[in-house]
Amino acid sequence: MKHSKLQIMEDESLKLFQDQMGLQKFYDTVLQAILRHVNFEVTRCILLASAGFVKDHFFEYMMQWASKNDNLLPDLLEVLADPAVTSRMADTKAMAEVKKLENFYAILQTEPSRAFYGLKHVLKANEGQAIDTLLVSDNLFRSQSVEERKTYVKLVESVRDNGGTTRIFSSLHVSGEQLTQLTGVAAVLRFPMPELEEEPLDSDEDS
Repeated sequence: MKHSKLQIMEDESLKLFQDQMGLQKFYDTVLQAILRHVNFEVTRCILLASAGFVKDHFFEYMMQWASKNDNLLPDLLEVLADPAVTSRMADTKAMAEVKKLENFYAILQTEPSRAFYGLKHVLKANEGQAIDTLLVSDNLFRSQSVEERKTYVKLVESVRDNGGTTRIFSSLHVSGEQLTQLTGVAAVLRFPMPELEEEPLDSDEDS
């Protein structure tokens, strides 16, 4: 029995190592593509996007690589360190969030069976593989409840696996604050689910 448990631990450690190596190879491939195809004398901003947190991990990888090879990537470091550029990038992200939220409200008004908010309704929509766009406030991923954090991570991954997209809203922006007031999670569906309109929100989600 002890040998069996030890073997399982070794197998899991090996799998974790292989997964990490695979990600490192993927990150390096993306980075090399950026170096080959992006002219930083012309390009002053790069938008990183992905499902889940891959973009954040890649950004960390890129910064670590750049700090070790600053003679090879000076322009990127200079651009990212420019307050004017970072501010412009933040504004761009904020505007994208505003447009997504405005689109949600528009559909909620005109096609209410395709727009829902509240975890209960969103989870039901996801069970039906109906979510086209998921809107989530970033503060839900910082919840003190581990189970709550896991719920939203699984939701994002499931929406991605079902072919949907996720927009994570910053709680520091007005649109993020508005989404938080709207329970913090909402979804635009790819097809109507009028049956969800008959189900009430959970009591702690009423607004």
